[in-house]
Amino acid sequence: MILFLRAVARLVAFLLLVALAVAGLAVAVASLGSGSGFSIPGLAELVNLPQLEDRVRDLFDQVGSPGATEIVPALAGLGAIAVGILLLVGALWPRRERLLTLEEGSEGTLAARRRALAQIAGALAEQARAVSATKVRVRPRRRGRGGRLEVRAVHPRSAEAGEVEQQATGSLEPLTSAFALKTKVHPRLAEGEARAS
Repeated sequence: MILFLRAVARLVAFLLLVALAVAGLAVAVASLGSGSGFSIPGLAELVNLPQLEDRVRDLFDQVGSPGATEIVPALAGLGAIAVGILLLVGALWPRRERLLTLEEGSEGTLAARRRALAQIAGALAEQARAVSATKVRVRPRRRGRGGRLEVRAVHPRSAEAGEVEQQATGSLEPLTSAFALKTKVHPRLAEGEARAS
């Protein structure tokens, strides 16, 4: 449910940005089209705001009039309030952090955060002789143990890519076996050496 609300909140934010862009375009057209420069009354007439104001005033008169309230405007108002609350929940609800599970038991779960695990993996991969720098991405499975570990290992020209991959994978073995991670090492030449070739 929260994922759906978050997606709807993103869609509404995108639509509001599009509306803002269209409003900016309308201001630009109004400024260029009128000979005397930009004027707010001219822009209001361009987008038919007086007619919209009359319709909204009629709706408010119907809702606020004493006596029996019409059911359709009342339900529309309540629906708008409910949609607004749901959008706020979708936008402000904290995201659940996805953890990598090491062990699950009757006493609880032992898990690690992705960022901490990525830092450990980077330090282990850099212990390989030919690796000079790393960039690590950890992706846990949605359910249960395991996940994927992707490492970009930067190496000098003097080292073979296959050798770098093998050494880095070997350095990561204690971590990947404990967390049931599938490892993929991508060897890359150092930037200065890649340009020279």
